[in-house]
Amino acid sequence: MRKSSIRRACAALAAVTSLTLAATACGGTTKEDVKDEGGAAANAGKADPNAATKKGLTVGFLPKQVNNPYFTVADKGGEKALKDLGSGYKEVGPSSATDTAGQVSYVNTLTQQQVDAMAVSAQDPGALCTALKQAMKNDIKVVTYDSDTKPECRNAFISQASADDLGRTEVQLLAEQIGYKGEIAILSAAQTATNQNAWIEIMKDELKNPKYKDIKLVKVAYGNDDAQQSFQQTQGLLQEHPNLKGIISPTTVGIKAAAQYLSGSKYKGKVKLTGLGTPNDMRNYVKDGTVEAFELWDPAKLGELAARTAVALASGQISGKEGETFKAGAMGEYTIGKDGVINLGKPTVFNAKNIDQFNF
Repeated sequence: MRKSSIRRACAALAAVTSLTLAATACGGTTKEDVKDEGGAAANAGKADPNAATKKGLTVGFLPKQVNNPYFTVADKGGEKALKDLGSGYKEVGPSSATDTAGQVSYVNTLTQQQVDAMAVSAQDPGALCTALKQAMKNDIKVVTYDSDTKPECRNAFISQASADDLGRTEVQLLAEQIGYKGEIAILSAAQTATNQNAWIEIMKDELKNPKYKDIKLVKVAYGNDDAQQSFQQTQGLLQEHPNLKGIISPTTVGIKAAAQYLSGSKYKGKVKLTGLGTPNDMRNYVKDGTVEAFELWDPAKLGELAARTAVALASGQISGKEGETFKAGAMGEYTIGKDGVINLGKPTVFNAKNIDQFNF
């Protein structure tokens, strides 16, 4: 059956005005990020795990930013999964990773178009809530992926990895590279990015361990997931802190821009760089000695799991309640955790030995 008719007119579709081919964002919220937000994930009553998988559904993907290589890979993973499941895919979204008002407008558009489900990577944890709740009132299932909203504003969240798996391992990676001694900095995305802030807090907590007593975090800089700004912030960090030994950039835009700057500077090989990046973006920088090791999950798998979760919700097989399980095709069985969080798995560390085994 089709969902109930839309009761209120929604905002018009925002126009995509520019392409940002150089940017790659991998901001994401993890299951730890929402623990203090309050409220359980929204769910629609009892689920039937044996219900048939519905076909002919339409699932709208709303990334933080369209024409962004990271989200292009993730959303293509979702598109392929939907095709395999016999359902339709559409992608909409703003051209800027900080256009929160634009994201709200696109949520309203998808609601107006009466999609069966939407997968959203939220630029802000609270700003989309009113629009997403309206979507759910109209029987649209809402999955967040990569970057979450407050739990009550969606049915489930696909977390790329736990906050600990990301924040702590990045400190560990950099510490090993600088011999556990020296000044370090963090190059983040936007100051409001839920995921970045959660990871940074865990990095700071990790640094309290006595084994890092000779490492000093001197600054957190923000490149707003913009390649040029991130490049300039890297340059500024090294001018302001000439004794800097290492940089952690937990965003694929930031790490690529920082690597670009370091590779052409006197700091190449002297200032260590790690964080979250895609193998295709970072391959040359690993091979030329600018970067030793970095990490990331497979964004295509993240998109695929978001799509399969959306279809499972729309088919009534799950409701988003803790403890529910469902089959995600060849990816296997997944269990919904606290606050409707579904964890994709642990990140992969990429280095010169294994980077050529990956293509994304």
